[in-house]
Amino acid sequence: RVAESKAAVALPEVKLGLLPGGGGTQRLPRLVGVETALDWIVSGKTVSAARALEAGLLDAIFEGDWLAQAIAFAAQLDRATALRPTGARRVTPPADAAVLFRTAREMARKTARGLDAPLQCIACVEQSLGGSLQEGLAFERQRFVELVNGTQSKAMRHLFFGEREAAKPPPDAQGAALRPVQRVGVIGAGTMGGGIAMAFANAGYAVTLVEVSEVALTRGVETIRRNYAATVSKGKLDEAQMQSRLARIHGSTSMQDLGGTDLIIEAAFEDIAVKHDLFRQMDAIARPGAILATNTSRLDINDIAAVTRRPKDVVGLHFFSPANVMKLLEIVRARATASDVIATVLDVAKRIGKVPAVVGVCDGFVGNR
Repeated sequence: RVAESKAAVALPEVKLGLLPGGGGTQRLPRLVGVETALDWIVSGKTVSAARALEAGLLDAIFEGDWLAQAIAFAAQLDRATALRPTGARRVTPPADAAVLFRTAREMARKTARGLDAPLQCIACVEQSLGGSLQEGLAFERQRFVELVNGTQSKAMRHLFFGEREAAKPPPDAQGAALRPVQRVGVIGAGTMGGGIAMAFANAGYAVTLVEVSEVALTRGVETIRRNYAATVSKGKLDEAQMQSRLARIHGSTSMQDLGGTDLIIEAAFEDIAVKHDLFRQMDAIARPGAILATNTSRLDINDIAAVTRRPKDVVGLHFFSPANVMKLLEIVRARATASDVIATVLDVAKRIGKVPAVVGVCDGFVGNR
C-alpha cells in the first residue's frame, strides 16, 4: 500500500451511522494495532499519509511523480517475500484490552450519546481479537446490516446529502463569476459581531471590526481575545496562531474604514430603523461591487435593501451564535439579490467552514421557524 505524500486516509462511515464495510473493522487492527484502529474507526478521523505510514497502514509515500515511483517501488519488491495477506495476520491483543474497550464504550456513550454506530464499531474491533478473519467478517457484516437498515443511519445519510444539496448554488447562480472577497467588514463587536469576525479571521481574511465607541470596541476585542485564549488553553490553538488571528482583526470606530472592504456584514441589534440607517451609510461608503449583508434573523431583507441604491448587492447572512463555532449559515436571497452575489457568498461560506443553506425572505427564515 502506497500513497502520494499529500493524501489523506480515513474510515469515515461512523459519521453516517455505519461501520466500515468490506472488512475495515477486521483488517485495520491487523495492520495498525487494536488501539490505533479503534481510535480511527470510532472517530472517523482523517489522518495524513505520514501518520498512516508511521502506523503501518502504508508501506511507502511518494512526492512528485508518485505513480512512476510507485511502479519502481513495486518492481524492486521480492514477490516471494513481499506478499503479506492481511487475513493471515493475527491481531495482537493489547495488555489492557478489557480496560481499553470499556473506556472506549464509556467515551462513546458520553461523546456520541444515543448513537448506535460507535458502539457497533467497538464491538467489531473487539471481535477481531478472537477467531479467524472470516468469523470477524461475518460478525461485521451482521452489524453493518443492522445499522444500514436502522433509522439512525437513514437519518444521518439523509442529512449528509441534504446539506450538500442545500449548499448548491441555485440554477441561475451556477457558473456565475465570483466577486473578489479578501477584506471583510463587520459592524458591531457584540457577541454575534465578534464571533463573525473570528470566523473570518480564522479562515485568513482581513477583518475591519467597527463599533460606535472606543469603550464598546475595546470590550468587544477583549472578548475575542479571551475566546482565543480559552481555545489555546484547551490545546486546540497555539499562542502564535492566536496572535496571527488577532492581528487580522482591525478595530475601528469609523464607518469610513469600511470603504476598502469587499464584504460588509451588519450585526447590530434587531431594530429595522437601526438597520435602515446602517445600510444607508454602508451604501454611501462601500466601493462599487462590494456585497452588503445583514445578519438579521427575522427582519424583511427586501425592506432593508430598498433603502440602498444597490439592492442587487444586498443579501442576508444569518449566522447562529456563537458564530465562530456554529456551522449553519443561512444565506437569505432578497428579491433583487444578484446571482453572482449568491454564488460568491456560498463560496465564502465554505471557505470559513460553514454549512450554507440558501433560503428566501420569510418570517424567521428556516432556522428560527
